[in-house]
Amino acid sequence: MGKKEENVKKTAIGWERLDNTAHLFPVIAGENMSNVYRIFVVLNENIKKEILQQALDIVLPKFDGFNMRLRQGVFWYYFEENGKPAPLVREENTYPCRYIVQNRNRSYLFRVSFYKKRINLEVFHVLTDGMGGINFLKELTYQYLRIAHPDLQKQVGDQLSVDTSLNREDSFLKNYKKSHAKGYKTKKAYLMKGEKLRPGEFGVIHGIMSVTALKEVSHRYDASINEYLVSAYIYSIYTECMHKVPGKYPIRVAVPVNLRPFFHSVTTKNFFVMVSAEFFPEKEDYTFSEVLNITKESLRKQINKEHLENLFSYNVSNEKNLAARAVPLLIKNLAIRYVYTKSALANTTTVTNIGNIHVADAYKPYIQMFGAFLAMSKGQSLKGTICSYEDKLIFSFSSVLSDPSVQRGFFRKLSEDGLKVRIESNGVYYE
Repeated sequence: MGKKEENVKKTAIGWERLDNTAHLFPVIAGENMSNVYRIFVVLNENIKKEILQQALDIVLPKFDGFNMRLRQGVFWYYFEENGKPAPLVREENTYPCRYIVQNRNRSYLFRVSFYKKRINLEVFHVLTDGMGGINFLKELTYQYLRIAHPDLQKQVGDQLSVDTSLNREDSFLKNYKKSHAKGYKTKKAYLMKGEKLRPGEFGVIHGIMSVTALKEVSHRYDASINEYLVSAYIYSIYTECMHKVPGKYPIRVAVPVNLRPFFHSVTTKNFFVMVSAEFFPEKEDYTFSEVLNITKESLRKQINKEHLENLFSYNVSNEKNLAARAVPLLIKNLAIRYVYTKSALANTTTVTNIGNIHVADAYKPYIQMFGAFLAMSKGQSLKGTICSYEDKLIFSFSSVLSDPSVQRGFFRKLSEDGLKVRIESNGVYYE
């Protein structure tokens, strides 16, 4: 390759299609519904701003999937290589999961902040899902620790971990099968209502517990950890909001399922679908065991490869519809908003499970815990997120409701079952 050709290759601006799920987020996102999630790591030392900025400057160019800005075409949104300096790292001084305005963030679709020992990564969902976010945050943390501890760098070197994926495959398109059956619920669900926090406020409550103890409790109910926690959340909504009386609408919890293990994917794009855990209170005074058994059966019927494949294949088949592809973006957006509103009101809340996060052995002495939580969406004023590291699991509630009785009821149920839970919050409910 000649020198001139080499220079052309280096300066060429790359572009990339959005994955199937990502098409939704630019259409519905705004100040009141940011579609931004947060993943954070807590270290055993206070964060130094200049080192974190240096780490981000080094890591970002290695991740094409984060080095993007969003552009609007005639028919679709698309990604374009950004190429600007990394966004500025800031000490956290406001509420989390705020809308990311590209032109105030060097056109990037993520932000990095810190507070005491915690590094926060906030990501506009159009870029990637929680697994893609964890992939990036782990490398950012590794790089930070290598700069902060030169002896560690001598020990492990200064390259990306072998476990880190840079894969940008659209796994939806690769694995889709022709489908015409709609799998998502569109009938209205019970919605939690009540007085809201002041505009801009955002309440976060974390419950930190032992994974080992949680496994023991879950096994007593013949349930997985995920099934137990989702059921405890549903039971709390049933007791605290519906007061154990029959309801007109079901409590329906959207549960995102990471598709990578089912389809042997390592993509850093979005690759998940939503299933719904449903409990319809048709009589009075259900016991927790009854709620759990109904929830468990609801989830187990849906979390299998064939059903998950049908769910995303239906969405991809709509995207591939030739007639729809020729429709201008403005008209597409109207249709997408309409479909989203119907499906959004079909869920009471969301519980996402990031899973157990593993880090390379050399970094474990420096890392205390990981956690995550979600922004609000239409009809859902309270959401839950599960994340674990080593023997610590954090169930995080994020909310714009001023009454935290559902959160209290949830942690009370866990305590009644013998779990020791340490509660932390961002202070909104102490005012």
